[in-house]
Amino acid sequence: MESDKSKLLLDVSARLWFTYRRKFSPIGGTGPSSDAGWGCMLRCGQMMLAQALICRHLGRDWQWEKHKKQPEEYHRILHCFLDRKDCCYSIHQMAQMGVGEGKSIGEWFGPNTVAQVLKKLALFDEWNSLAVYVSMDNTVVIEDIKKMCRSPPQSSSTAHSSAHLHRSALGRNRNAAGLCTGWKPLLLIIPLRLGINHINPVYIDAFKECFKMPQSLGALGGKPNNAYYFIGFLGNELIYLDPHTTQSFVDSEENGTVDDQSFHCQQAPHRMKIMNLDPSVALGFFCKEECDFDNWCSLVQKEILKQQSLRMFELVQKHPPHWPPFIPPTKPEVTTTGAELIESTDKLFELEEEFEILSV
Repeated sequence: MESDKSKLLLDVSARLWFTYRRKFSPIGGTGPSSDAGWGCMLRCGQMMLAQALICRHLGRDWQWEKHKKQPEEYHRILHCFLDRKDCCYSIHQMAQMGVGEGKSIGEWFGPNTVAQVLKKLALFDEWNSLAVYVSMDNTVVIEDIKKMCRSPPQSSSTAHSSAHLHRSALGRNRNAAGLCTGWKPLLLIIPLRLGINHINPVYIDAFKECFKMPQSLGALGGKPNNAYYFIGFLGNELIYLDPHTTQSFVDSEENGTVDDQSFHCQQAPHRMKIMNLDPSVALGFFCKEECDFDNWCSLVQKEILKQQSLRMFELVQKHPPHWPPFIPPTKPEVTTTGAELIESTDKLFELEEEFEILSV
């Protein structure tokens, strides 16, 4: 039992922990300089995405140690999330991209909104080159994901090709000929509603099964206006990282490293009874290679779809004929950053906000 506890603490401290911050530059130039009270779901979205990037570059078993020199990729991942407008997944970028989802800056996000925002921002992240798929109507479509992840990489800019070469140099492309294997790493987010005002007990076993999958990134959820990042379970309690601590803004040093002490939770994680969970959640999964996605599909068939009625979500091979055609999202051909692209990116995606009915 002791060794299980120490393993859990190591796993918790290895994850990047994003909390409320204060004293960063005002969002949009004149907006808030702290996200205390409203940014918790954005921070949880950052934590889930950061875990995907750690799996992509450092591996699922990577561990963080205090005062130990970390690999360059680690600092590069952390830099993506610093509270600066020029960092691709900063609170600035997320809050401003949320405007295109109908959320004003300083307004609380639900799980589906944060998923849509991450999907848009990932288009501007050439280093990681993630494919982000957010399921619609509780349905994951295998054909659409394969179409998106097998899309040839964009080569419109020299920046992209240099990022591509950097990935090759890191040994990301594995086939003997040294050619691109043609699969973009997949971040799969499944927004769900597991009941009306309370979680329906019929979903609990399937929900817990998801945390056991090797591709699992955990879940976003919590209570109305109180978001947590759930990373596992113990019996009928969920284990989570809590963003509701306000810390001061930390910037990178001149040499590009970051004083990362405040970005790792070094105490026992919080726990919460599953039945106290708000029914509006989003599951996250990361599939680095196509075989990881195929394996995930097999696990879902076996563990989630065995339920004859009231399945937590559906996994289908073909794109439903009554849905609009699936077009893999592409980066708009402009030279600005994501935060300045709200007007144009708004037209790239279907708004799915009617999904979000949070109980109050």
